[in-house]
Amino acid sequence: MDDKKYYQVSSLEKGLKILEAIVENGQLSVTKAANLLGMNRASSHRFITTLRDLGYVRRDNSGNYEATFKLLGLGMVQADKFEIRRMAKPYMRDLAAEFDETVNLGILDRGQVVYLDKVESREMLRMDSGVGTVCPPHATALGKAMIAFLPESELSEFLSKGPFEPLTVNTITDPIKLEKEMMKIRQDGFAIDNEELALHLYCVAAPIFDLNRYPSYALSVSGPANRIKGLSGLNEKLAEVAKILSRQLSFK
Repeated sequence: MDDKKYYQVSSLEKGLKILEAIVENGQLSVTKAANLLGMNRASSHRFITTLRDLGYVRRDNSGNYEATFKLLGLGMVQADKFEIRRMAKPYMRDLAAEFDETVNLGILDRGQVVYLDKVESREMLRMDSGVGTVCPPHATALGKAMIAFLPESELSEFLSKGPFEPLTVNTITDPIKLEKEMMKIRQDGFAIDNEELALHLYCVAAPIFDLNRYPSYALSVSGPANRIKGLSGLNEKLAEVAKILSRQLSFK
């Protein structure tokens, strides 16, 4: 017997998928949720009503359902458990003040980059990925900075999943080319997203190593390509701050 299937609660799985669908789409009607997930309307209504009664979704004036801030509260409680957020915050503020661009702190979770914290630029035009945003690692500087320094077996496993999804014309999708990129990142000490996640967005990131010398986190500075590319000393300063945080994590 498949242990995973034996212990899996299908009704819970369906309920969570509906919740995820509502969050991803902004708002959904009962019928649209049912059609999206391939279930009948009665089942969709029961799941959404339960989520509403538990405080996870609410019904708006148009009759659609949207997520409440209860999810945000749970996410922030979880994010606050990461000591790295407290340790990195002063350095993030300093970087944002020095370069006047958005500074991000990320973690690699289940094969995806999750934004743990950020300090926004004061510029009108800036990166708008909020805390909790999830992005594919092959197309982000944060992700590439962490992946490049993974143990060889884990790096090989990641590359074996290619070809990767192209998000822009600049996204590296070929595993062989991505492996070469990883080798370059190891030599440089930092990674670059050259409009690979979104056009006109440029990002530089450096890995932060934990007590076990594992690239658990990464720090980045991002913004419009025409501004970031002209910032003198950014790459070196970011790598320096990441090294400081790595040392602090090693002796916490």
